[in-house]
Amino acid sequence: MYEITVISHFSGAHRLRYLHGKCEELHGHNWKVEVSVISSRLGKEGVAIDFGILKQKVAKILRSLDHTYLNDLPFFSGIEPSSENISKYIFDKVKHELKGHSVTLKKVTAWESETACATYFGRQP
Repeated sequence: MYEITVISHFSGAHRLRYLHGKCEELHGHNWKVEVSVISSRLGKEGVAIDFGILKQKVAKILRSLDHTYLNDLPFFSGIEPSSENISKYIFDKVKHELKGHSVTLKKVTAWESETACATYFGRQP
């Protein structure tokens, strides 16, 4: 089994309305996002998926988050824009973008700081 990971970044602001603390106030992060896919086989090119293709698909999703007030995005209208929910949002979008490719999306990790992150793995069998 092969695992391929790309790393990208976006900046965004949010407030966690129900956390009861300083994170209830408007603040921002420079998120680091790791996207990992897996594959049991390589194509004739010797790769599971071209890094450039995976980076391009992740960049497309992150453009919709970059320099935004995350609370205003429709996905976050009923849920908090926490790192956990951000990783799920990105996971769901990237999974859709990868249809037709011979890789499986394994996980998305959203780092809100150098020492704090949340990872979403999708539904496990």
